Amino acid sequence: MTEKLYYSDSHMAEFEAVVQAYIEENGRSCVILDRSAFFPGGGGQPCDTGLIGEAIIKEAAEKDGKILHYYTGNQKFSPGDRVLCHIDWKKRFSLMQNHSGEHLFSGIAHTRFGCENVGFHMGEDGVTIDLDRELSGKDIAEIENSVNEAIWQNVPVTARFPEETELAGLEYRSKLELTENIRIVTIEGYDTCACCAPHVSKTGEIGLLKVIDYSRHRGGMRIILRCGREAMGVFSLYQDSVAEISAMLSVKRKDMAAAVKRLAEELNTQKRICDSIKREFVAGLVAESEKTEGNLCWFLPDFFEPESMRLLLNEAVKLCGGAAASFVKKPGGGYNYVIASERLDLRALSKSINAAISGRGGGSREMIQGSAAADEDVIKAFFDSREIFDIQSQEK
Repeated sequence: MTEKLYYSDSHMAEFEAVVQAYIEENGRSCVILDRSAFFPGGGGQPCDTGLIGEAIIKEAAEKDGKILHYYTGNQKFSPGDRVLCHIDWKKRFSLMQNHSGEHLFSGIAHTRFGCENVGFHMGEDGVTIDLDRELSGKDIAEIENSVNEAIWQNVPVTARFPEETELAGLEYRSKLELTENIRIVTIEGYDTCACCAPHVSKTGEIGLLKVIDYSRHRGGMRIILRCGREAMGVFSLYQDSVAEISAMLSVKRKDMAAAVKRLAEELNTQKRICDSIKREFVAGLVAESEKTEGNLCWFLPDFFEPESMRLLLNEAVKLCGGAAASFVKKPGGGYNYVIASERLDLRALSKSINAAISGRGGGSREMIQGSAAADEDVIKAFFDSREIFDIQSQEK
């Protein structure tokens, strides 16, 4: 058994230990110590990393009561070696800040709104909590404010293993049905929860908690939050973005929302004007086109998008016996295309059409769309010819 130092002192960042065993399994080197402050992961919290001697510990895991420390490097260990160990404290403390903050948030959500925490994950995008009840934005803001009040009160956070008799009468949150060796983490006045992970010793160490995002999820809510150092890092990035947007809009930060609203209104006006111009342009093209038993093909200005291209083709198919095709040049080269027909089975012909114009795409019997890499002359020659009718005739 490995003595688990993270239970007795969650803030231990450096310690000495004696090597019990050195193992190589599945091409990985692993060392087992008589005592360890490396948390092996659990309760939603990732494992610790750091150093044992000069060996870089990439992963810690628990097996049969022993902590296995997997490392990279050429260092070999022998039973009886005394080693100096270092936890990656920046990572550990950040994890503790986030995990303790999550306990506060979940505990207050449970007390105020009867929510149960049914999912918890700590990752690069922050702490994700799944609650089993829907909450409004106002409810979430209320919880967030209460959490930060609890942080600023700097109340104690304790962890212990109660006796079974005491545990039987104790009210605590738990996502799992636990029966033995239950460790209870208590945030004084706010939460009592079963948890195996290291936590801060006072809420003030969390620093702050900020909800980054939330959404409805499986009948409840998915909350994404960050605490402490990570929260500061995220908001530094946000502040940089805000400063850049403020400069681009030439307005003070407090006036940004109003400026963006005005800009959106102006863009909508310009879009309506542009749409009107496109409709007039389409009407002109159709009016200038004569009916044909063959195909029609247009190369349109680059402000045409698929919706406008389809608008043209919906009218153009009435003028031709074959396919009506529209192409718009792509910024990186080649063309986007939309092709329509009332008589040809374009879905069946799409492979042959794409082969002729070096294209990729597909769609329905009446309309296909995609991209083409062939030159304009090659594309025009294909649609000016009767080849598309020959292909359909052969496929029949």
